[in-house]
Amino acid sequence: MSEEALREELVALGASLFQRGFSVGSAGNISVRLPDGYLMTPTNSCLGRLEAARISKLDLAWNHVGGDRPTKEVFLHRAFLEARPDAGAVVHLHSTHATALSCLDGAIPPLTPYFVMRAGREVPLIPYYRPGDAAMEPAIREAARRAKAVLLANHGPVICGPSLTDAVNAAEELEEAAKLALLLRGANPRLLTPAQVDDLLRTFG
Repeated sequence: MSEEALREELVALGASLFQRGFSVGSAGNISVRLPDGYLMTPTNSCLGRLEAARISKLDLAWNHVGGDRPTKEVFLHRAFLEARPDAGAVVHLHSTHATALSCLDGAIPPLTPYFVMRAGREVPLIPYYRPGDAAMEPAIREAARRAKAVLLANHGPVICGPSLTDAVNAAEELEEAAKLALLLRGANPRLLTPAQVDDLLRTFG
């Protein structure tokens, strides 16, 4: 897909996330890997009102080379994209249920196969850091080496995917899994077994 097409897709998917309540105000940011660098949502931008031409562009060394100034959380995307060569895009949201779990213990059990397929075996909880604090980058990078998604304590989810569409789908699935986890708290739900999780990961990666 061309850079121009990716910019348009980022605008469309950002608007879809915003319109359905996955982000509010200027919360959340998205990045996409390019052959010659990265696209990233600008700082203080609203996912519902992005403009393709103003989306930030960074070179392969993470220098800002075009568009508006990028999100203050560049380091968050850098941690994932450098730790995971298979990641083509990263989505960070403040979606309600995943953020609620990030204020608790962050546990998202393997309730559904689609959660495992999209987010993997585990979603580590990263200790609290002030938003925009680059000191969290090493913790995110270490977690990203073994996990496709993390929860930032008292902040929200970050998840990657092979493509922008895949990453957005994964972010939506993570939010739904968090909602189910909260709905089932105090109950005794039937979880997928370790063998079933292994089978899903072998089959779908």
